[in-house]
Amino acid sequence: MLGYPTGVIGLPLRLLAREVYEKIVALRGPSVVALVTGEERIVPPRTKYWVCTVEAMPQGLGADFVAVDEIQLCADPERGHVFTDRLLHMRGQKETQFLGAATMRGVIAELVPGVSFLTRERLSQLAYTGPKKLAKMPGRSAIVGFSVDNVYAIAELLRRQKGGAAVVMGALSPRTRNAQVELYQNGDVDYLVATDAIGMGLNLDVDHVAFSSLTKFDGRRMRMLAPNELAQIAGRAGRGMRHGTFGVTGEAPEMSDEVVEAITNHRFAPISRLEWRNSDLRFGTVDALLAALEQKPATPRLGRSRDTDDLQSLRSLSQIPAIRDRLGDATRVKLLWDVCRIPDFRGISPAEHVSLLETIFTDLTSLGRIPDDWLARQVKRLDRSDGDIDTLSKRLAFIRTWTYVAQRNGWVDDETHWRDVTRAVEDRLSDALHGALTQRFVDRRTSVLLRRLKQKEAVVAEVNDSGEVTVEGEFAGRLEGFRFIRDKAASGPEAKALDQASLQALAPHFHLKADRFYNAPDTEIDFTEQGGLMWGSDAVGKLVKGADPLKPTVKAFVDDEAGDDVAQKVQRRLQHFIDRKIATLFEPLLALQNDETLTGMARGFGFQMVEALGVLPRGDVAEDVKSLDQEARGMLRKHGIRFGQFTIFMPLLLKPAPTRLRLVLWSLQQDLDEFPESPPPGLVTVPARSVPVPQGYFTMAGYRAAGERAIRIDMLERLADMLRGADSRGGFEATPDMLSITGMTLEQFADLMQGLGYRAERGERDKARAAADAAQSAAEAAQAPEAAAETKDAPEAATEATEAPEATAEPVEAIPADASPVTPVEGEVEAIKDTQEAAGDAAATDDGAAKEPEIEVFYTFTWVGRGNRQNARQGQRQGQGQRQGQGQGQRQGGQQARGKDGEARGKGRGPRKPGGKPENKGPRKFSAKPEKSGKIDPDNPFAAALMGLRDKS
Repeated sequence: MLGYPTGVIGLPLRLLAREVYEKIVALRGPSVVALVTGEERIVPPRTKYWVCTVEAMPQGLGADFVAVDEIQLCADPERGHVFTDRLLHMRGQKETQFLGAATMRGVIAELVPGVSFLTRERLSQLAYTGPKKLAKMPGRSAIVGFSVDNVYAIAELLRRQKGGAAVVMGALSPRTRNAQVELYQNGDVDYLVATDAIGMGLNLDVDHVAFSSLTKFDGRRMRMLAPNELAQIAGRAGRGMRHGTFGVTGEAPEMSDEVVEAITNHRFAPISRLEWRNSDLRFGTVDALLAALEQKPATPRLGRSRDTDDLQSLRSLSQIPAIRDRLGDATRVKLLWDVCRIPDFRGISPAEHVSLLETIFTDLTSLGRIPDDWLARQVKRLDRSDGDIDTLSKRLAFIRTWTYVAQRNGWVDDETHWRDVTRAVEDRLSDALHGALTQRFVDRRTSVLLRRLKQKEAVVAEVNDSGEVTVEGEFAGRLEGFRFIRDKAASGPEAKALDQASLQALAPHFHLKADRFYNAPDTEIDFTEQGGLMWGSDAVGKLVKGADPLKPTVKAFVDDEAGDDVAQKVQRRLQHFIDRKIATLFEPLLALQNDETLTGMARGFGFQMVEALGVLPRGDVAEDVKSLDQEARGMLRKHGIRFGQFTIFMPLLLKPAPTRLRLVLWSLQQDLDEFPESPPPGLVTVPARSVPVPQGYFTMAGYRAAGERAIRIDMLERLADMLRGADSRGGFEATPDMLSITGMTLEQFADLMQGLGYRAERGERDKARAAADAAQSAAEAAQAPEAAAETKDAPEAATEATEAPEATAEPVEAIPADASPVTPVEGEVEAIKDTQEAAGDAAATDDGAAKEPEIEVFYTFTWVGRGNRQNARQGQRQGQGQRQGQGQGQRQGGQQARGKDGEARGKGRGPRKPGGKPENKGPRKFSAKPEKSGKIDPDNPFAAALMGLRDKS
């Protein structure tokens, strides 16, 4: 065309027209090149060359050269009649060319006299490769789909597996299409997903074309693609001097041998019939126009095209009375036809499109133009760049309607203004759509990595202070300790590429970090209650069971790519840490283990303490304790071992830090999948039955389970010291000191005592009487020998008489740092205060007898031993049931005390029921006479003096 002074070329797509226009502008300059499409019109005053879509080709210019591309589209059901009209009527003054497939040769020779044919052979060859999965699709491939949903689904899958894909569809604006093609052409992505639009004129660097389907919807029905249509698309592969391949993917069936042969050898059935519609229109009346459009062709080579959108719109509008009234002359009829030719870009529905056309025609005939304010409102609604891909695509389609309207001469007041406005909105929407497509279907991070790895270029990785890893400026994951945790958004091949590139670039960082870790102080390292090893907030290893409970091993968390040197350095540092931690927290226990001066029974007992990690229930080793002589016990006490009534333990190992470590070491030895947590520091008692725990847990946590709660073992021993002075056979009541030391209410204390082997009998009495009973109990407690309070270990005879049952292993919370008194929990303090205030009030009020007596609850505790605990609990429950059955009438008798059966104790009372509290006949004292025995308890602190006296006697 450029060889002639003037020329016109018609192209099948707006996209292709824009591409050709830009090429000619580059050669001849913009002042002599015009671009005319349905939505664009750039016409300089000195135009010589016209680049148009086929529908927009100007007629009657008398140009020297005329060309029509893709002339085989004369057979297209939708647009074929336009191409056929150009074939029959468009001619250049000096030369006319029809470019297209050889299948048109016969029909052109018949319809266009004097035509000559020039054949250009394809310089490269096409080969069929069969089906391929998307995961194995080679680079520089184009995958073709025939619906928007299919194109998007393929692009999304390629993003996850291959780093992304560019998207090209006929509905895209040239600006969006060009930006997407640029992504593919410059190598940002290796894959292109497109509709059959790429089959027409888009010359891309494609090596392989894969069809995701062999059928398409042609506007009316689903149909199989013809071999020549498949060849048109497959021909995008290769081009020039490079061979190409094609095949199928996804759910597309394999191509038959006949179709493959036709494509590879370029042999197709000739086109014998062209779509035609009469172009000699009569605009006298709308009926005459309809008749001309519906006219049948005169030659069998031409077939009347099916009703197109513009013809259907004309029929619909012509049936509206208001429209027919406006069709007074041929000018109005021609205007109506021009309005009907506005494409239905929106695609909402035929009725909606007709309604829009009615509004435009009414304004044009009433006002002579489309009102600016109405058009401005339509455009403003679309001038928004927010929303997803579908929303932006719809806005872009809608603005094309107004772009088309603005290109019509005489339809708006200021054509230049509205053309600029609509073009600017389209450009903004095009850029937004390109951004949305890229964001959704292109993973720039992975595409950059893949390209660098493929080209064997150096990859730069950086790690910031928070551990975030960036590769080539793109976020790749986090470096947690000595393990690379890639971005969770990555998956499949994308994740592998990310790992490969990141770990390759992170190798120097691993060595630097290992050096810093090896020189880090122990204060920066810690262990978790699940056996993990932490460096700051990063997990760097875990504890592993060793042959000795006090010698666990470690496993370092280090990526293989970091190397053996890094892994060994991290493991050595972690082993040093845990060995020093055990040596510090378990120093008394290790000293006991390494004491060579211990011999005989003392050494054996010390070995048991080491195995038990410093805490032993006394019931488990009662016979061994009896076998220890005074000298052996003294040697063990030097190591901090306390022989308690219920537990033998090392007080220093009950602090929170040793307890936390002891539970971890014990859990490792027990091969537990989930380690129980240590109780919170500072609690005297904790729930014992709230959650199931492994057997032995409470002992390792420094508690003893008794009833519904577990009590700290050092506080239990302090309670045992108080109980030694009480009458455990005749019965005693809880003192405020007992409640205070346990931090319990009276009801909770009763449950605890039952768990320790006591019977708890509930009773009610006047509050005034309670003061006298409290004074009596205080007097009895004052008479108890002080020697019992001074010794840490009760005499053997007393231990046998009051020894509590073995601790059950159930969950608890932690051991306090020391044995100082602990503040009772909220709610329990009030119960203690009530008991204390009750005694004070009763003593201070002498005239209380004249008032209504205030009733209080009390418990009487008696020792029942191991075998009778269940009976004691059942007896308490039965007593409570009987109390609930009594009426309010029982509260008679003034100051008389009430027993657990609810009957008044006083004159006229029948025989006392067995199991009740002894009758109160004034102050009485009870004592248990120790059993005479010739054997002296070696654990008694006065044992040496007693043996001397016995020898003298």
